[in-house]
Amino acid sequence: MTDISPTDRPERLFVAHTTADGIRVVTLRGDIDHDVKDALTTALLPPDGADDGRAPRVVADLSGVTFLDSTGINVFVHVHQQVSAAQGWLRLAGARESVTRVVELVGLDTVIACHPTVEQALNP
Repeated sequence: MTDISPTDRPERLFVAHTTADGIRVVTLRGDIDHDVKDALTTALLPPDGADDGRAPRVVADLSGVTFLDSTGINVFVHVHQQVSAAQGWLRLAGARESVTRVVELVGLDTVIACHPTVEQALNP
C-alpha cells in the first residue's frame, strides 16, 4: 500500500508511505526546514486511530532529502521520543552525504539509528 500525501508546499517536500512487514516506511523527497515541520511530523507519527496494538516502527527514507535544518532534527527527536514511549522505534535510512553530515554534526546518529539503506533499516 502506498499513500502519497501532499504538503503545504509540495514543491519543497514530497511524502509517500508504504508498509513492509508491519513497518511504516516514510519516503521523503525535497527540503526539510521550518516550512514543512507540521507535514513532516504528521507523516512520521502513526495516524490517529491506527493503534493496532503493535509498537510503532518507522523507517524514514531520506535518500531524496536535499536539505535538512535544525527544525527537521527537532522533528526527528520529537518523533523518536513519541514512538519510543510507545515501545517502538524510528530509524533513518539512505541519507545523502550533505544530510548525513548535519545528522552527525548534531549527534542525532547517537540517538536515532541511521542506516545506509532502507533494506538495512528494516532488518532487526
